[in-house]
Amino acid sequence: MSQVEESIEVDVPVRTAYNQWTQFESFPHFMEGVERIEQRTDRMTHWVTKFGGVEREFEAEITEQIPDERVAWTTLGGDVKQAGVVTFHRLDDAKCKVMLQLDYEPEGLKENVGDKLGFVKRQITGDLKRFKEFIEDRGRETGSWRGEV
Repeated sequence: MSQVEESIEVDVPVRTAYNQWTQFESFPHFMEGVERIEQRTDRMTHWVTKFGGVEREFEAEITEQIPDERVAWTTLGGDVKQAGVVTFHRLDDAKCKVMLQLDYEPEGLKENVGDKLGFVKRQITGDLKRFKEFIEDRGRETGSWRGEV
C-alpha cells in the first residue's frame, strides 16, 4: 500500500472550498485523468478514469462526510484499491487549507514503476493546484451538499 499526503492553501472561505469539493461531477474540470463521475446516491459515486491509455471504471463509497471539515471515501470491489480523506482547515475568514491523504494499491508493473517515480504524488499536487485555480477564479462554488455521512 502506498500513501500520499498533500495540501494547498486556497483563497476562499472554508465553506466555499468544502461545498465545491462535494460536487463530485465537477472533478473532471480540475483532476487530470478523471473522465467522468456520477453521483448515484448520497454515499455512492461511479468513476471513469483514464491514465496512460488505461481506462478504468469503479465505485467509491463516501464513508464519512462532515460539512466544512472532511470527506472520506473508499473504493469497492474491482481492481482499483484506494481510500482517502480530504480535510478543510480554516486559516481566516477568506482563506483555508485543503489537505488530501490517499492510500492506494498500485496495480501491475506500469503503476508500480509510476508509484516509485512519484507520478501519483505529482498528479495529486497538480490536481490540488487546479482545484485552487478553479475555485478562486470562480469565487464561489458550483453547488453544495451539506448533509452528513
